[in-house]
Order: sequence, then C-alpha cells, then structure tokens
Amino acid sequence: MIKKLKYRLVQYSRLTKVFIALAVDFLSLLLASYIALIVSFVEISSLTFFDLFRLFWSCIFSVLIFYLFDLYKTIVRYIDLSVIYLILKVIFIAFFLNQLVMILAQTLLSYFPIFGLRFNTIVTNFGWFAGITSSIILIIGSRLLANNLLSERNNAKRVVIYGAGSAGIQLASALRVAKEMQTVAFVDMNKSLQGTFIGGIKVLNPKRLDKLASRGKIDEVLIAMPSASKSNLQSLLKEIEKFSVKVRILPGVAEIAQGRISVSELKEVDVSDLLGRQEVEPNQTLINRNISDKVVLITGAGGSIGSEISRQVAMNKPSKVIILDSNEYALYKIKNELEEANPQLNLFSVLANVTNEQRITQVFTSFMVDTVYHAAAYKHVSIVEENPFEAVINNIIGTKVCAEAAVSANVETFVLISTDKAVRPTNIMGATKRFSELILQSMSHSTKTKMSMVRFGNVIGSSGSAIPLFQKQIKEGGPVTVTHPEVIRYFMTIPEAAELVIQAGAMGDDGDVFVLDMGEPVQIFNLAKRLIRLSGMELIDENNPNGDIEIKFTGLRPGEKLYEELLIGDEVNSTEHKGIFKAKENFLTEEKLNKYLIKLNKATELGDTLALKEILKDAITGFVPDNEVQDVVYLQTTN
Repeated sequence: MIKKLKYRLVQYSRLTKVFIALAVDFLSLLLASYIALIVSFVEISSLTFFDLFRLFWSCIFSVLIFYLFDLYKTIVRYIDLSVIYLILKVIFIAFFLNQLVMILAQTLLSYFPIFGLRFNTIVTNFGWFAGITSSIILIIGSRLLANNLLSERNNAKRVVIYGAGSAGIQLASALRVAKEMQTVAFVDMNKSLQGTFIGGIKVLNPKRLDKLASRGKIDEVLIAMPSASKSNLQSLLKEIEKFSVKVRILPGVAEIAQGRISVSELKEVDVSDLLGRQEVEPNQTLINRNISDKVVLITGAGGSIGSEISRQVAMNKPSKVIILDSNEYALYKIKNELEEANPQLNLFSVLANVTNEQRITQVFTSFMVDTVYHAAAYKHVSIVEENPFEAVINNIIGTKVCAEAAVSANVETFVLISTDKAVRPTNIMGATKRFSELILQSMSHSTKTKMSMVRFGNVIGSSGSAIPLFQKQIKEGGPVTVTHPEVIRYFMTIPEAAELVIQAGAMGDDGDVFVLDMGEPVQIFNLAKRLIRLSGMELIDENNPNGDIEIKFTGLRPGEKLYEELLIGDEVNSTEHKGIFKAKENFLTEEKLNKYLIKLNKATELGDTLALKEILKDAITGFVPDNEVQDVVYLQTTN
C-alpha cells in the first residue's frame, strides 16, 4: 500500500506536487491557529465571522509568502538543513507581515469604520508563541515525514566518512543526493572537530568506529583523505581492517581540484594502499635521456608493462613512438588510448611477431630507431610450463632477433624487461628470461648499442598477478585460493615499475643488469586476509567457523617458488637513482651461448622437453627444474 502511494506521488507532475504541499501547509497553519486559540482559552463558538475570516486569511497570506520565497521549489526527497533554515525564515517573515497587515488594518478601521468592524485581540501572547511553535513543528514535520516516506535511500548503505576536511565535506554533499549511501557520521583525528556537526552530521573520534561496527550500525567506511601519505593510509587501513567493514577510498588531490567528488570516484581498497609503498621521485634527466627527441620502439606494447612504458614514453616528447605487438586487439587498444591522450604524438603501430627476423629488422631500419624497450615475452609460469617450446621461441629467439636487429640498425639503446624469476629459476619461464639476459650480456661487449636489462618482481594489476583473482574471488563470495601459507612476493605498481625501467635503461651500458628496489616482501596469505577484512567480510578459520569467506591452499604450482630473489651474486652497487641498483654477474661468451642455441633449436624441432630442461640446466646457473614434465603436447605424445 505504502509502496503504491509512494510510486503515485513520485509520478505526479511538479505542479500537482506544489498544490499538495500548499494544501498541507495551509492545513498545518489552520491547526496551529486552533492550538493558539485553545492555549488562549478561546472557544470557536465565541468567534465572529470576521474573526474566523481573519484566521483563514492569515493562513492563506502565509502560504502566499511561502510561495513567493520559493519554498515550494525545494524537493522533499532531498531535504537538508538549508531547507529547514528556509522554512524557519519564511515562517517568521510570514508572522511579521501578518502582524504588520493586522496593525495597518486596525489603524485604517479606527479612522474609517466599515460596518462596525473592529480588530479585537483574540490570541494571548502565549497563544502566539504556541501558534508559531506549532506551525514550525507541523510544517517541518510534514516535510520530514514526506522525506522519510518518499526517500529512495531507506535501503541505502550506512557509511562513515573518515576525514572531515574539504574532501570529506564535498563527498558528504555528493552523497546527499545519492540513492545507494547514507552518511551516518564523520570520523576525524582532529580533536577540535570531534563532537561538532558538519552539515548536520556529527564528527566522531576514530575510537568510536569500533562500537559502530560491532553494533552493526555501519556498512562501509569511506576514506576522504586525498593528501594523506601512503604510510599514513597504510596505518589507517590497519586500524580499520580489524572491524571487518568494507573500505573504499577517495582518489587523489587532482580529482578534488577538478570538482569531481562523487560516489563514482570512490575506489576499492587496492594492494598498493595496503603496502604503503613510497614511490621514489623520478629523475627527469634520466627519463629524457633516451626518449626526448628520440625514435622509441616498444615491443610487447599491448601488455601490462609494455603499455605503461608506451604511455610514459608518449608523455616525454619523443620524436616518434613505434608500438609493436603480435596481439591485434591489444595493439589496437593501446594505440587508441595513446592517440586520445596525445593527439600530437607521432605514433606508429606495427603488428608483428618478435621472432620474425626479416620483419623486425625492416622495422628497426626503416624507422631509424634510437631506443628499444623489449617487453615482449611469455611470462605466465604455469602456462609456460605446459608450453615450454613456445617460451623458448618467443622469449629466447625473440630477444636474439630483436637484439641483432638493433645492432644492425645502429640502435643507441636496447633495454630488456626481465624478472626476478630469472634468478636461480625453478621454472621454464624464469630460465628463458635468464637466457635472454645472457644473450644481451654476451653481445654487449662487441657492439656500439648500449644493452642493459632491468629485473623486478610482481607488478600490481598485471595480467599475471594473483591480486585481481583474489578480488574477483572475494566479490563472488570465495573461497580465496592461495598456493601456500608461507609464499612471499615483492610488489610494485605498474607505473612505478615502468618509470624505473626507463630511468635504469638511461644508465645502462656494456650489458649492465639493473635491479629495482622492491621494498619489503609481502606474505601472500596475510595479504589475502587483509583484502577479505577490508571488503567488509570475515575470514572463516578455526576461531571463526561462521565467517564469510575461507582461504584454500592449493599447493605450489609446478616451477613455483616460496620466495623470489633479485640477485644471482652478492656484488651490487648503487646508482645515481636511489631506487635502482646495478649488479655484476657472470655471463657466457658468445661462442658458448651459440652452442647452447644450436642445442635448443634441435630440442625444439624434436619437441624433446627432457632435453630442453637439461640444456637450460647446463647453461643457467642455479636452474633447478621441476622433475615432472608439464608439456601438454609432450605428455599426449608419450601416453
């Protein structure tokens, strides 16, 4: 019944709604007048026709004042303090004008009597007070009741805004007209604000969050502190996560400046927020060295790292940018993005496979490339274990083809994007990446092209990262799958990794191996637990069997390590960038390397996985392959 009434009222025209509000206000004023008479001990039967006319006229006149002061342009579904203030103002103005009209009429009638009409004082002073108070209560109350009945936010999530600064106030204002959220309180560490009201919303001490969460009075915490440092944000998340309340974060200061504070701007808690990693300020001289006024080519430009390198190259005034990838859709996507963001960019997209020697050489030569960022690679450990020869062809042969094309085309700088899995590898992917490093190291001593490689760990949000999988599993209600309770990994954001790769490449020469400062390693099990809690859910474990989501351990996959390393040897030196280190490592001579390449080609032709593992084991220091063969084609052939 109420739902039908609500639907009908909402569907009425604006004019009809105004007439309804006028009628309700008129009846409220009549009732307030009646209360004033009762308080003044005046019986209705004792009133003359003129007295009754005066009462009705004062109500009609007041409603007219309300209309003239735009009270009926407000929408009761979105009432706030400003509307209540307007109501109070127009009621007192109406009362004042009514009194003024009465005094004028009384004065006129005293000089010009008409039909013996006289203005008698009907209501006492206390009666006037009761009447005004009643009219305020009835008019505001009718609107609050209508707001409660017609509001589309009865089922809205109850949220607390952490941060009562300008960003928090803007967010609260945006939420007033949002259907999906209702702000119940601000929380702020500023003691001078605690206990005060901002826009009718109370500011609480952060310690009160515990009580609100434990009593089930809030559904989400929205962090509106865009200028907070990453370390402060990390501490804040640690404080909130114990309450098992979903947390969302307002993005950076740029959005505030652009006035883009809205519900849609809120983002889920990201791993980068949990890590609290402080990104190092870039050295613009290093960034410009191989990019500004240079012809820059990025292989694997459609991938996670390749696309971010392409974005950052495009922003630093290159002469030309050539994006190369074998994936047509990925290439199309990054091309469109770069063209939209940089309309003046001299951009060329090349659809090609890095193993196609003729095509790659032609591209390098015809564009007269100055700098190459070689990001093209197969990098999913489990997929590569099942398809090892494709990794040999793409990662090893592809790198050799690109490096040789760079030398023949007189490219100034060639930078290989490597991985921490290349250090004492336990899987085919890591072994092929280390072999790629060896190719560059062996070639660098006999060419003018500056060759270097950059190693780093996991990047947050890449196509191979487990974090997006965790977030998907949490949204679906679990379980969250972790390979092992003790597995640890290094993490870095994609933009930071790409930025450091560019800067490291600018310092490279003579086969240098650069490693990025990845910060502290993170235990994946603990990371999964924190993501669950900050999604507003509880972990199912021995202490809480009635929780929301469980974590299942699936076991280490073939070729997977418990922990990753960045250095093969112990000799590491600092560079002019505090986030980048240079490692001195042993490498193979070009003659030895070519012998291994011949063997690899032969094993690839025969599809001999066992021979492949033995060749890589012999060539690469510390390679300990999985004993079991995972190659899906090999297994089908031998069965």
